[in-house]
Amino acid sequence: MAKRWNNTLTEADVTPYATYLNRRQLMAGAAGLGLTSLAGPLAAGDLDPNSWEEITSYNNFYEFGTNKGDPARYAGRMTTEPWSVTIDGLVDRPGTYDFRDIMAAMTVEERIYRLRCVEAWSMVVPWNGFELADLLAMAGVQDGARYVAFETLLRPDEMPGVSRPVIEWPYVEGLRLDEALHPLTIMATGLYGKPIPNQNGAPIRLVVPWKYGFKSIKSVVRISLVKDQPPTSWNKYSAREYGFYSNVNPHVDHPRWSQASERRIGGGLLARREPTLMFNGYEAEVAALYEGMDLAKYH
Repeated sequence: MAKRWNNTLTEADVTPYATYLNRRQLMAGAAGLGLTSLAGPLAAGDLDPNSWEEITSYNNFYEFGTNKGDPARYAGRMTTEPWSVTIDGLVDRPGTYDFRDIMAAMTVEERIYRLRCVEAWSMVVPWNGFELADLLAMAGVQDGARYVAFETLLRPDEMPGVSRPVIEWPYVEGLRLDEALHPLTIMATGLYGKPIPNQNGAPIRLVVPWKYGFKSIKSVVRISLVKDQPPTSWNKYSAREYGFYSNVNPHVDHPRWSQASERRIGGGLLARREPTLMFNGYEAEVAALYEGMDLAKYH
C-alpha cells in the first residue's frame, strides 16, 4: 500500500548494532563513520546517536519494576512464544490471531523514530514493524468504531513488578481511530533488524512517535475496536497529570515539571538539554488530526 510518510531520520542517526560492544571505539571513529546530527527539525546542535545498549537498558516497563534497569534484569522471564493477539469489538473478523500468522501477512519496514518520554528524556530508535492500519484492515473495522483500545500481557508469575500496585493491572491504552490509522503509527516487532527484546515490548508493541512514550503500549495481547473513549492506565491513575491524548507539547507542562526541554539519553549528566518540539518533531505530519482542538485542554 502507498505510504504517506517520508522518514527524515537515516541510518546516520543511530548507532549500528555491532558498535554497542565498544562504545569508546565508536566515539573515536565517529567522524570516519559519517555519524552526524539528526536531520530535520530536531537538529539543535550535535546529537549523539543512541546505541542498542542504551535503548535496551533504559526502559519503563513497570510490570518488571520501576527502576530503569529492572526490565532488562527481569523481562527475560516473560514467555513470548507462542504469542497471539486477540482482535475484537467492532470488527468484521474478530478472533485470536497467532503472531506468526500476523507477521506472514504484514509488510515489515524500518522506521527510525524519535522517542520522547513524559519524564522529559528522549532517544532515537530504529524500529522494525508494520503500520497498525494494515493489521486493522485485516480484521475489518466496522463503521461504528471510533477508538482503538489496547491491553498488555498480565502474567504475575513472570512479572515481579505487578506485585506492587503502582497502577491498575493489566496495562491498557487507547487511541482515537484516526490516530491509529495514521501511517506513522506502527506495531513494532523488531529493533536494529533483530526481534524486539523483551524489555522493549516483545514480541509486538505499539509505537506512536508524536505522543509521550507511555502511549506506546508494550507486549500487546488484545486490540479492541470500540465506540467510546477507552480507559487508559496512566489517565486512570491521575487524569490531571496524564491526559488521554498525551501528545508531546512543550507548551503544556506536566504538573510537576516542565516539558519545554528534554535530556537525550547517552549525553551524560552534564549534557545540555535540547528544546522539545511540538508533536515530538512530527507536527507537519499529524497537526491536522487536532485542528480546532484546544491542545491545552485535550492534553
